Amino acid sequence: MTAPRHDAEGLSVTAPSDTELVLSRTFAAPRALVFDAFTRPELLRRWHGARGWQLVVCEVDLRPGGAWRFVSRGPDGAEMGHGGVYVDVEAPGRIVQTEIYDGWDAGAALVTTVFDEHDDRTAMTTTVRYPSREARDSVLRTPMERGAGEAYDRLAELLAETL
Repeated sequence: MTAPRHDAEGLSVTAPSDTELVLSRTFAAPRALVFDAFTRPELLRRWHGARGWQLVVCEVDLRPGGAWRFVSRGPDGAEMGHGGVYVDVEAPGRIVQTEIYDGWDAGAALVTTVFDEHDDRTAMTTTVRYPSREARDSVLRTPMERGAGEAYDRLAELLAETL
């Protein structure tokens, strides 16, 4: 297992195996609210993506076998799309879904997000299993960690406003 890398706001990213990344962050909010922020389009549009990026497409069919699709637009007009299918949904504790980015030919990742609540704080742990080590390593070479950290900062701000 690699040593965790942390950003200033508490995001931890680890690579526990050749094909996995684990992202962890704790939010000062109950898990039902955090779960809603991950699954309700009206909330997702307010936080999902790095600073300067906005969801311009946010489709969520939250049920096993239901599809999801996000398209984000950056400050320079660039667009990034990705989507997949929900494999398992256990509100408000767990979501399992596939994920593949537009133009990505390495195959879909399997993403499992678990929400654990203790003392009105929610620990979110997302495990992303890629089809190969090469696919995982190519993600590590992108600004994914910075973008995820900024998105989770935006989520923390939204949760603080909502409470």
